[in-house]
Amino acid sequence: MRKLILAAFASAVVSLALFMPGSGGHDAGAAQSNPILFVHGYTSNASTWNTMISRFQADGYTQLYAYSFSNTSSNATVASAIATRVSQIKAATGATKVDIIAHSMGSLSSRYYLKNLGGTANVDDWVSIAGPNHGTTWAYGCFFFSPCNQMLPGSSFLNALNSGDETPGAVTYGTWRTTCDELVLPSTSTILTGATNTTAAGCLSHSGIKDDATTYTQIRNFIQ
Repeated sequence: MRKLILAAFASAVVSLALFMPGSGGHDAGAAQSNPILFVHGYTSNASTWNTMISRFQADGYTQLYAYSFSNTSSNATVASAIATRVSQIKAATGATKVDIIAHSMGSLSSRYYLKNLGGTANVDDWVSIAGPNHGTTWAYGCFFFSPCNQMLPGSSFLNALNSGDETPGAVTYGTWRTTCDELVLPSTSTILTGATNTTAAGCLSHSGIKDDATTYTQIRNFIQ
């Protein structure tokens, strides 16, 4: 009888361990240490993150924040709005740092926040998805619109943003690009020195890489 009781107890311990965070059982939500701020790109809005947010929610994440930022203001002005949102998120959650996931031109405004507005003290992980970090020739088609003209290769904005250390502070930087990007030309523009730079598998569009399931899993694991 004593052996049966011990065997049953051991079985129960093993079963419980499989569902505990950090064990063999997957519990992504328990691994969330920072709130996540999503930053969209040019001519977009917060709804562009619906697919990715739903995937994070399915994995147990709860502190997910997407806002619609101005599409007509400069990236520096949007960076100030990002700073405000980060402060609000920290106050609401009690977190000391947040993670930022940015798509397209959102990479530039969020990088400006990190480099010039003290953001490195407030951000743990930063992700750029299809970001025109070194410009895109596509922007010549809308150069007369601001802030699109800030994405021109060699623009004064980009020259200043990329001067010196491209990945300043103690932030962990990651970029994802697709070789089939129709808007970031060339797609290698996304790559940053000092970041973990990943090329997505398959031929994904500029928007499609953001909604791709494999890319999501890689980013989720990166920020954990």
